[in-house]
Amino acid sequence: MKIRVVLPALAAVTALALTGCVNNADSEGSGGGTKSPATSDIKADSAAVALLPKDVKDSGKLIIGTDASYPPNEYKDANGNPTGWNVTLADAVAAKLGLKSEWQVSKFDSIIPNINGGKFNMGSSSFTDTLERQKSVDFVDYYQAGTLWAAPKGKTVNPEDACGLKVSVQSGTVQDTDEMPARQQACKDAGKPEIQVLKFDGQEEATNAVVLGKADALSADSPVTLAAIKATGGKLEASGESFDNAPYGFVTAKGSELTKAVQAAVESLMKDGTYTKILTDAGVEAGAVKEAVINGGKS
Repeated sequence: MKIRVVLPALAAVTALALTGCVNNADSEGSGGGTKSPATSDIKADSAAVALLPKDVKDSGKLIIGTDASYPPNEYKDANGNPTGWNVTLADAVAAKLGLKSEWQVSKFDSIIPNINGGKFNMGSSSFTDTLERQKSVDFVDYYQAGTLWAAPKGKTVNPEDACGLKVSVQSGTVQDTDEMPARQQACKDAGKPEIQVLKFDGQEEATNAVVLGKADALSADSPVTLAAIKATGGKLEASGESFDNAPYGFVTAKGSELTKAVQAAVESLMKDGTYTKILTDAGVEAGAVKEAVINGGKS
């Protein structure tokens, strides 16, 4: 079992329910195929159901992979089950498809391989829809998020002038795979010390690294950074504004019939107001989009 060190200030924030002991091993079952209370009254959309692949429809369930370590989007509750607004939204998609959610907690960078291997039907883990990822999977875009840095309160950190600093990120995120390599190369080209990137399996560890003084700043998706700032009780503050806005997407196998079924389910949720309600209840409605686009990422 992987032990996650969580500061008392973090652990005290019950709204995020950050836990100190988490197992993110592949295929850890969680959720038990049940609907969350927020989605239990959602009725299936016949048009969306008609688009389902026969094997998925006949199974009666939607197997969803997630790395439940990215509050407030997806994280584990006190019982170790996935929760967060991104989980609720995916549960709502399953309900629109007449299916029950079966959550599988997995490391972030193993979700796409598990989708391609047929182990998961869908990925719901704050995936940024990028051109590189589109080569191997499809996305149904449902949210717009940017990157936001945070640093210890009172410490001025400029993401555009961070050469030589230590910056923590969660492994496999766009901040790890895209942002940091580009910034490191820019520092190298300018003849300056490269950014020292500290990679962690979960966002809690990346946040703790800054609070403990092991890193100068963290970089994460904007709703996640804002939640981390809140969770630390004022120990951190945002460094500038969010940038590089890009879509989050539900991940499905490349060319799968499931992609259009998920798109229809998300659009049905938008039409009946459920989508807006879920985002508003979580306080993340600023990133809402007006339509569910397939493979809308442009970078």
